[in-house]
Amino acid sequence: MFETLSKSNFLWIGREFSSFEDSRVVIFPVPYERSVSYGAGTRLGPGAILKASGQVEFFDEETGREVYRELGISTLRPLRVAGLRQETALDKIRERVDALLEREKFVVTLGGEHTITQSVVAAFADRFKNLSVVQIDAHSDLRHEYQGNKYSHASVMARVCEILDPRRLVQVGIRAQCREEADFIRQNGVTTLYAHEIREGKFTKTPATWDDYALERISDEVYLTFDVDGLDPSIIPATGTPEPNGLFWHETLRFLRKLGDRKRVVGCDVVELAPIRGLHHPDLSAAKLVSKMINYFCR
Repeated sequence: MFETLSKSNFLWIGREFSSFEDSRVVIFPVPYERSVSYGAGTRLGPGAILKASGQVEFFDEETGREVYRELGISTLRPLRVAGLRQETALDKIRERVDALLEREKFVVTLGGEHTITQSVVAAFADRFKNLSVVQIDAHSDLRHEYQGNKYSHASVMARVCEILDPRRLVQVGIRAQCREEADFIRQNGVTTLYAHEIREGKFTKTPATWDDYALERISDEVYLTFDVDGLDPSIIPATGTPEPNGLFWHETLRFLRKLGDRKRVVGCDVVELAPIRGLHHPDLSAAKLVSKMINYFCR
């Protein structure tokens, strides 16, 4: 049932540390792309991350770990979703994550457009009843529908808020939304740390910082969804809808490490990378981000 990549897998590691049965961590590539509204190419994101990951060092200088040796990291073959109806594809994603959680794997999903997150969260919410979702993103993604499609990438968090209480959604780095989304946030108790408020120091009270403010509003069990456009375009320009004034690398990793230290992160995804031919650093940055998440979240 679980076909894996023995070559060109995440970090390009050998069979000894990448078999499905012996690995605690599973990389789940989902090249799903249906509703991009500006720049296209997210279906190529998982492959680009896996290719670039071959250049990521095994040893993490910050944590002092070679986590693949400790836990094993298995990479599944990309899920086949091309040509399927939206609902069928999303059901298939959820079924696969359900099966992985049944095997007690730590699942790292690689998109693909952000729409896939609703299916992944649905599987996690079935098992973790007090689950919070942390969303790092430039966009709120809370439109009820977009361009007539309720499964649009611009509506994914609205679907997530149908799965769990909106008060258990914490958004970080938001800097592009419509009035409908702003109203939804205010009326439903979503915690949103807007990028301009982070920059202006709204959430900083010595010695606490904005990331401490966010952590106070997150339950003990957390799912992290990371849209790469949450980062500033100077770091990752390769995404469909880049927005200025994004998060920077150090502050983002500081938050992720605190999240892993203080909470139990039960799963995560990285979505919306749209590779640019000949521009390597966004792909490598996304691959390094995945490696950091595994180091921070998996004990």
